[in-house]
Parts: sequence; C-alpha cells; structure tokens
Amino acid sequence: MSSPSKRREMDLMKLMMSDYKVEMVNDGMQEFYVDFHGPGDSPYHGGVWRIRVELPDAYPYKSPSIGFVNKIYHPNVDEMSGSVCLDVINQTWSPMFVFLPQLLLYPNPSDPLNGEAAALMMRDRPAYEQRVKEYCEKYAKPENIGAAPEEKSSDEELSEDNYESSDEAVAGQADP
Repeated sequence: MSSPSKRREMDLMKLMMSDYKVEMVNDGMQEFYVDFHGPGDSPYHGGVWRIRVELPDAYPYKSPSIGFVNKIYHPNVDEMSGSVCLDVINQTWSPMFVFLPQLLLYPNPSDPLNGEAAALMMRDRPAYEQRVKEYCEKYAKPENIGAAPEEKSSDEELSEDNYESSDEAVAGQADP
C-alpha cells in the first residue's frame, strides 16, 4: 500500500472517530459525506451541514474537493453550488475535523465566492451575522440533512394522499 493510500485511510478513520457523522458514497474511500455542527462561538451555532468530500488520487499532496449540500451563507462558499473556494482550501488545508470549524470561524471576505456575503460581512458585521443565523434557521436544521430542497419538494408531490387524489381524478371520467 502506498503512502498516500495510508494517509487517506488514517485521515478518514480519524474523521470517523471524531464527533462527525461520516457516510461513504461507495465502497472506496475517496467520496463521502460529513455532517457537522456549527461551532458554538460563531453565528453558525445551531446549524447542521452536510458536505460532500472527494479525495483526489494525489491526496494528501492535493487538497480535496469540498461542497456543502445544504445552503450556507458564507463568503467562501458559492451559494448556488455549495462549492468551497479552492484558494481557501489550498491555503488552509488541514485534516477535515480541523478544517471544517476553521472555515466557519474564520471566513475570508477578501477571496469570496459569495460576493454579497463578503461585502455584507465587511460593511455591516451584525447584519451579516443575522443573515447567517437566518440561513441556519431555514437550511441547516437536522431535518435538512440528507435531502436537498428539490428532493423534499418532489417527495411531497409523491405523497400517498396526492397520488390517490390524482388517481381518482383520472379514473373519474371514461372516454366517450
């Protein structure tokens, strides 16, 4: 086994033994989800996020690809895709259980993916923190983990009650 493979396994085991919930995407050790709570001493406190992590073949020499599954208001995270700014990952990469809280505790508004969040953070810190808390309330509750908003709405549309009522409407009239 090569050194990068051993390092990948070791880092993943440390992550799994920490307070984070880790869910493997497949049998390999290169793709997984991590559920984590916002740090207590930040406006992200009370929020729970799921991120998707993809470790490259060259890990640990090359940093992973990290993306938030549920929305977060953060200068270094693209609001639509959930991607984390590569410069931030590359500059501050450390083991995942250290990196995730650091990302939320120390946003870098000078290298933003979310320009609105960065501008608000620099212009009006209390308003920025209020927006973060609103996003936590709306998108980062434990029940938001594991299903993207689109998946939830399609699940609601396919609920048994809706399905039965649409069946009755279709079956109610015969062709002439």
